[in-house]
Order: sequence, then structure tokens, then C-alpha cells
Amino acid sequence: MKFPSRIILAFFSLLPVTSFAQQAETYDYWAPQRELVQRGMQAVFMCNGIFTGKRTLEQVFAQELAYLNDPIGTPAGGGYTVDRELRMVEVGTAGAVPVMRAVFREGIGCVIMAPDQTIADINRLPELTLPLPPGDAAQIPWPNGDLIENSDLPANIDAAALQAASDWAFNRASPEQVTLSLIVVYKGEIIHERYAPGIDMTTRTRTWSTAKSIAATLIGMLVDQGRMSLDAPLGFDWLPANSSPETDPRNEITLRHVLNMSSGLQTIDNRGMEYATGSGLSYWAGASSVAGARSRALTREPGTYWDYENYDTLLGVYAMKQALGGEKAYAEFPRKALMDKIGMRNTLVSADRFGDFILSSQVYTNARDLARFGLLYLNNGIWDGERLISEEWIDFSRTPAPATVGNGGQYGGQWWLVPEGRTDVPTDAYSTNGNRGQYTVVVPSHDVVIVRRGLDYGKQGFSQWDLTREVLKAVN
Repeated sequence: MKFPSRIILAFFSLLPVTSFAQQAETYDYWAPQRELVQRGMQAVFMCNGIFTGKRTLEQVFAQELAYLNDPIGTPAGGGYTVDRELRMVEVGTAGAVPVMRAVFREGIGCVIMAPDQTIADINRLPELTLPLPPGDAAQIPWPNGDLIENSDLPANIDAAALQAASDWAFNRASPEQVTLSLIVVYKGEIIHERYAPGIDMTTRTRTWSTAKSIAATLIGMLVDQGRMSLDAPLGFDWLPANSSPETDPRNEITLRHVLNMSSGLQTIDNRGMEYATGSGLSYWAGASSVAGARSRALTREPGTYWDYENYDTLLGVYAMKQALGGEKAYAEFPRKALMDKIGMRNTLVSADRFGDFILSSQVYTNARDLARFGLLYLNNGIWDGERLISEEWIDFSRTPAPATVGNGGQYGGQWWLVPEGRTDVPTDAYSTNGNRGQYTVVVPSHDVVIVRRGLDYGKQGFSQWDLTREVLKAVN
């Protein structure tokens, strides 16, 4: 029997309606953890600003904390405590989100404590009491010390162009780009040095990811000695532990993969989660940097995809710790192998509360120490006649990661490279790159090192390559 269409429509109108509408997640399930991390960030920024960098509360709120959306309190007080005797900062009040504490520890800077730790736990935190090298840096000539004996510009340096480049760096159209210091080294000598008000040559600030290039240098020293290998598996157990660790596909990840930011491991720090979970929990909330780094799943074949992740660097640092073989050797290695040898007396390599270096970000230093670091590379790894890093390692640092070739080519072995297609700066230049504008640029073809330190915030966007272009206009 054939029914009229109006009867059919009437029938279906009586049936229950099932909705298949698409929905989107709008609730931030990580909000309480983001607030915990934000409190930890403020505690670390304030603690290092005051006790590591010797900055005033007013300076810290005006610049260090400008990076935070809504810092707690004001320079006059409110919601935080600064204990100058314990050299500790507490942020927040007890409640659903814990109070977060950061404490200055000798030789490493401020350590963030776990939410369940109290003042009674301070003495359990790591510290490094290794004496500094002998001598007064003020009386030791540059670059091993800070005594500058000759301030005359070389004849082939255009003083007006050099000053113009300096003004370009400091007089920014964007108020979010705050240059703290600028140093230009030419043929080993400082030819320009400038600081913002409230900053001088002793002021330490956070390197952020410029620390990654320091980490790679330390790792490279062990590779040069045959104690580590670029193309061997990392050689440690992964988490979570399982009954057959020998079949874990992550065993195929090599040191080269992690230094090229091409481990193939799951993305955690990116895609809006950087300040909720991942490495942020070790940076700002007292979690273990080592456990977190070893807990990611493999999602791609190692070496095939470039993904900038703090945890990749930390995997390399953990492999370095395993190669060194002991807590004391590991704790003293950055100082004894590198910093003490090239005069980096103002540099503190910070650690998590377990004593593991967070060499993906947490180094505190001044502009001159970074200029020394850049000069080591400019000198092909030789300092005072001693080879500290091999030319082969420098070549690796400057070679584009295979996964970036044809897709920017902007990253090597924990150093940044001039992007493919850019022609206004020498293609042999390479640079450290840290959040908030931390750059050490090495330009071998012009015998130049450029250091720019910043406390940029908001959109940031300061370009080290644009700065390099401006500075090189002065070199004839």
C-alpha cells in the first residue's frame, strides 16, 4: 500500500529526536594546576630576581613578573612573603591551590620546592659549595677576567653604525621588548657594551633555552672523550617500567635524535600545555625533571620529525649524568669542565630538588659570561691553548637537523641556525635562543660574537638575526 507523503511526514514527526550535534571542550580541566604552576613561576622569578640577580622588589615586579598574566601582590606586599634570612620566597595562601616556595641554594640559584614540602625541608635541597677559581676577576684581563685594558675601536669598525645598532636594540617600538644588555665582541675584544638602567655587568638573569646550548657543550665534551656517542641509544630505562624493557621501541632513540629535537616522543610542552604539565612541573612545581622526561610515549620514528621539546634536552642531560657515573662528578662537571676554565664565574647552573640539572632552561648568568661562551665557539673550541670542544662537535652543532632540511633548516644540535633562504646575514652564523630574548650569536666569517639579554614579555618577537644584520653594518 502506498501512503501519501503527508501521512509519512506526520508519522516521523511523532518519533523521538536523537541529537548528534558536534560539541567542543571549553572547560579547562587543568586550571587548578595552571594556577599552581603560576604561583611556582612567581616564586622562582622573585627568588632569583632578589637573591641571584640582586634586584629590588620594584625591579622584579616591573620586569621579571611582567611575563605573568596576573602576579600576586605588588612591591608593597600582598599574597607573598620574602624571607631574606632563609633566602626564600613563598607565593600564595593555603587553600585549594598550595603555597609555592623557592629557596636560594649556594652555587645553583633558587630551587622550587614541591607543594607538600615546608621550611623544614630546605636543608635537604641540593647546593654546590665548590670554590671559585683563584684571583680577582676585576684584576684579570678579559676574556678570563673583567679587566678591559684597551677601549679604542679597531680602524675598520664604524662607530656610528655600531651605536645605531645598539640604539636599534634598546630603543624598541614595542614596549614588550626590553633589552637589558648588549655586548659585541670583535676578534676577541669587547668593542661595545651597554646596559639598561638598573642593570650592570654583574647582574644575573635567567638564560631560558640558551641553557640548551650550554648543555650540548657539556655533552659534546663527553662525546669527544668517548664516554658518550651521538649514534648510540641513550642507554637508560624508560617509564613506566614494564616486564620486558628490552622490547621498548624508545630504545632506538639516540643522543643525536634528542639533540636535534627529533626524538619522536609525544609532544607535551607544546599545544597550550607548557604551563600546566610536562617540563613545567619540574621548572615551577617541584616535580622530577628526569622522571617526566622518561615518561613520554613514542609517536613517530626517531629522527623523522622536528619538535622543540624541553624534555628532549633533559634526556640528553640525564644520559650525561649516567656517563659521569656519580652524583659528585655530575654536580661539579659544568663548573670544572667548562665554566671555571673560560672565566664564567658569574654563572649558576640550577637543578630540581633532586639535584638533576634543568639544563634546558635554568641557568643564571650575566652578559659577559655568555660572551665568553660564544667566544669559545668562535675560537673553534680552544681556550688558552687548550682544546675544550672538538671542531667535529662544533660542526654537528651548526649542521641542520635532518628533519628540518627543506622545512626551514633553522635548528642544529641545540643551536639555532640562519633560516633557509635568508640572505641578509651570513649563513655561517649560529645562535643560542632563549625565551624573553636571550641570544648569543656567533658569526665566524666576521670574527664577531653578539650577546643580547632581555626581559621581553607578551608577544616578544625580538629577532637575533635582525640584530646581527644591524651590528654587521659596523664591521668593514
